[in-house]
Amino acid sequence: MNLLINGEPYHLEVTTLKEVVSSFGLQEGLVVTEIDGTIIDRSKWANTNVEEGMKIELVHFVGGG
Repeated sequence: MNLLINGEPYHLEVTTLKEVVSSFGLQEGLVVTEIDGTIIDRSKWANTNVEEGMKIELVHFVGGG
């Protein structure tokens, strides 16, 4: 399926938002997701289906000093 993730086109074999996050190897507790302008609560990722052409934003928080 073709998706636009953080402004870049990707072809991923996924069906849910949780699978999208996992495909990037991100720690779920440090990620905020948005689909077509709407923030999706982490508890709903596994039940949120993704569709061809969706615009997804993944924001991954990192610590540092």
